[in-house]
Amino acid sequence: MKAQYPDLAGRVVAVTGGSRGIGAGACRAFARQGARVAAIGRDEAALAAVADEIKAAGGEALPVVADCTDENALDAAARRIAAAWEPPSVLLAFAGGDGRPEPTAGMDPARWRAVVDGNLTATFLTVRAFLPAMTGRGHGSIVTMASTAGRLPGGASAAYAAAKAGVLMFTRQVALEAAASGVRVNCVAPGSVRTERMAELMTEEVRQRVAAFHPLGRLGEPDDVAGAALFLASDASSWITGQTIDVSGGRVMM
Repeated sequence: MKAQYPDLAGRVVAVTGGSRGIGAGACRAFARQGARVAAIGRDEAALAAVADEIKAAGGEALPVVADCTDENALDAAARRIAAAWEPPSVLLAFAGGDGRPEPTAGMDPARWRAVVDGNLTATFLTVRAFLPAMTGRGHGSIVTMASTAGRLPGGASAAYAAAKAGVLMFTRQVALEAAASGVRVNCVAPGSVRTERMAELMTEEVRQRVAAFHPLGRLGEPDDVAGAALFLASDASSWITGQTIDVSGGRVMM
């Protein structure tokens, strides 16, 4: 990643979903910019591995175990990060996922609630835990995670699509509320990104077919999403709030 954002050096950045995939890629990308990165997630061993990798490369990282559907765990995570360093000035609310196809008529209501909680409610609880410190200091940048599934109908379940569409409007609403306090809130909406989860679920043949749905003709990489998040978190986007960047290889063009 060639872009440099000197203003991110030394900043405290909290990343939910930081144990793997796009979240882990974002942790590494921000650490390369000199940020102090708190990787938040449920998998203690995976978080430790991400933090150790960052430290081995000369960066600063803190693994923080927390379930992003648990408000008490998130409040504790915010306190731990503040005690170790200071309250984050950048928050990447990237926890979520599980968009595998499932017919709506046959979906168990418990499954619906789990998907909505894991994506939309988790985003709300994460922002709720970290936003007050930002507004109190008069500055901060929050980046949420949606999906092309929240932008246009496709192969994901209705629960996932609805949750990610909800993240889009949630982002805009919080951006409006927080603007007077100097806090910016934006969103990234990735298309199909090559992650460990994708490798588990799709054969190479299927991945190639999925790549063909994107006009640029390839799958995304975690660094593609991290690049958009770096821009939105940095002072380079200081007059941008309430917006969504589609990081989707042209899959969404409006």
